[in-house]
Amino acid sequence: MVNSAKSHDVPLDSSVPTASLESILCTEELQRRPSRPLDYEKENQALVKLVSALADSPATIFRTLAETIQDITQCDSAGLSLLTRDGKTPHVDGERFYWPAISGMWSPHVGGGTPRDFGPCGDVLDQNRTLLFTHFERRYPYLMPVNPAAEECLLVPFYVDGKAVGTIWGIMHSDRRKFDAEDDRIMASLGKFASSAYQALAHIEELKIQVAEREKAEAEVRQLASGLEAKIRRLVEANVVGIVMWNLDGGITGANEAFLRMVQYNRDDLASGRVRWADLTPPEWRGHAEQVVADLKATGMFQPFEKEYFRKDGSRVPALLGGALFEESGNEGVAFVLDLTEQKRAERALRRSEAFLAEGQHLGQIGSFSWRVATDEITWSAELYRIYELEIGAPVTLELIRSRVHPEDVSLIEKMKMVGQEREGGHDFEWQFRLLMPDHSIKYMHAVAHATRDQDGQLEYMASVQDVTARRLAEEARDKARSELTHVARVMSLGTLTASIAHELNQPLSGIVTNASTCMRMLAADPPNVDGARETARRTIRDGNRASEVITRLRALFGKKETANESVDLNDATREVLALSSSELHRNRVILQQELADDLPTVTGDRVQLQQVILNLLRNASDSMSGVDDRPRQLLIRTERDEGDHVRLTVKDTGVGFASQAADRLFESFYTTKNTGMGIGLSVSRSIIESHHGRLWATPNNGLGVTFSFSIPCRPEGLTSDGARASRIPSVSDAA
Repeated sequence: MVNSAKSHDVPLDSSVPTASLESILCTEELQRRPSRPLDYEKENQALVKLVSALADSPATIFRTLAETIQDITQCDSAGLSLLTRDGKTPHVDGERFYWPAISGMWSPHVGGGTPRDFGPCGDVLDQNRTLLFTHFERRYPYLMPVNPAAEECLLVPFYVDGKAVGTIWGIMHSDRRKFDAEDDRIMASLGKFASSAYQALAHIEELKIQVAEREKAEAEVRQLASGLEAKIRRLVEANVVGIVMWNLDGGITGANEAFLRMVQYNRDDLASGRVRWADLTPPEWRGHAEQVVADLKATGMFQPFEKEYFRKDGSRVPALLGGALFEESGNEGVAFVLDLTEQKRAERALRRSEAFLAEGQHLGQIGSFSWRVATDEITWSAELYRIYELEIGAPVTLELIRSRVHPEDVSLIEKMKMVGQEREGGHDFEWQFRLLMPDHSIKYMHAVAHATRDQDGQLEYMASVQDVTARRLAEEARDKARSELTHVARVMSLGTLTASIAHELNQPLSGIVTNASTCMRMLAADPPNVDGARETARRTIRDGNRASEVITRLRALFGKKETANESVDLNDATREVLALSSSELHRNRVILQQELADDLPTVTGDRVQLQQVILNLLRNASDSMSGVDDRPRQLLIRTERDEGDHVRLTVKDTGVGFASQAADRLFESFYTTKNTGMGIGLSVSRSIIESHHGRLWATPNNGLGVTFSFSIPCRPEGLTSDGARASRIPSVSDAA
């Protein structure tokens, strides 16, 4: 049980038993020894001392119990050895003993501990009965260095909630007296009373009600009155908790103000005998009251439990109570009563909050679940049952979940397991997946999970899942409409470039006709000029390829196709657009200046869409200068690096500019300052740039005209240079 004063814990290298248990037990002799006379007055004083300790804490109860055992048995040392899991609270499944209180010669060893699986205390719990040891160091060598040695040690089981969680013990360090059966009886009796008191206080501390307002009942009892009832009344009047003295016939013989306020009675009512616990008990609780009486008669105490009392006005008050008889075979006892009104109100408020949460989840179509990976234990909220279209409350298994998840997403659960096991927990995961419903419809889900590990190191997920099907369908419809609008804008641009396109095609076509005619003349000559015909044929092929390239660029720019992300050299894309626009710019007498950066990094995006934006900006600039005849029509197109790993393209003109009141409307759909056109070019352009995680804006020049600019990241938002995800919340699929 103890070690030397230098260390609280027992050295395990000397813990191997060397003698049999039977050789150091003399329990049977205990009953044959002459017992001293019963001393009820001293026993009552001991009970009063324990009751007084209730005004303080569980630690005080244990310390008082140790002191009381030493005093009443006249032993040399006394104390408690209790099993614990956290080092401070008794627990039947604890793996170590700790010593919360020791009185007498071994008091320096308080706070130490030993493992559960060896030692005298472990033997007592294994046999679940009182054991009397003599010279137990002969079996347990680790006790040999402890001074003074133990001549005899009486150990009695100590129970909490009906389960043995340790022992109370007394030790004789000399043979001046021997323990007897009366020592066994009174230690067991004091242990039961202390256990009841400890459990009542433990419940009070767990509920954390009135702890802050607790006051010490009295520093000490100034003078003990004759008789146990008068001594207990001192504690009753302290009003720390409700205290009631009662008899098994249903009567209340005494109560403090805390209890009387609880049931709305006064001292006159109590004195008249009108306050009886049997009458205060509602009919549905009377069967339980009969069981409590049976427990009292059998064990002398009853475990704390919740019930209700009638108040004087007929209302009810919820309460927690526990108690014991003053004597095992007696008719009177004491109970400790705690008002649970505030706790029940808090529980009702919690239930209302849970109801609000459930309604919020229903309205937002958000469900939640927990998943213990080791045991596959899964708990679902009601909304998640509705999302999966399952019967609420039905058992949830991984197989059931897999039956709903779209086949292309089945590997999701395995990836969650793998990612969670690779990490230590404390990480968030976000992913998208689909459900394939029994009617073959598809639901789109968005989930966020938090992976943690419990105290046993087991992986557990807490997650929320939202049905985003409606949002997904709306986004698809929006994207389709945006794609249609973008295509319309490109086709409209085709009309304005007709002359330029015709010029681009006429040049190679004219060359083809001329070269073909020349080739025929050379072949018709006598003799035929084969070398000349071969050269003109090569020129014909060259001009044909030039015409083909123009058509290819036009088909790419004005064709209707799905968005495709690729690595784009913004300079090359700009040069191709300028090649298509050169004839129109020349016809409009536009003086083009190019400042394309040499070290421009590539961007990731849709090449055709970005070229459409460049074309729209060039056309807007050209159109804004079409009516300007008093100054040169200068157009500057520039590319450059921008801050934040972005690339910027700028189109600057010397046109008419725009009015200040029109600045906020330039990018609105169908807004235009031209006599012709639909006003969708800039709106579509901004939509395209924003889809590339960039921005498009316009600023008036200090002098003439306006400058349009767009800036886009070199990589899409959330991607690192190697294409891996870099967002704050990692994806399960990416991490796996």
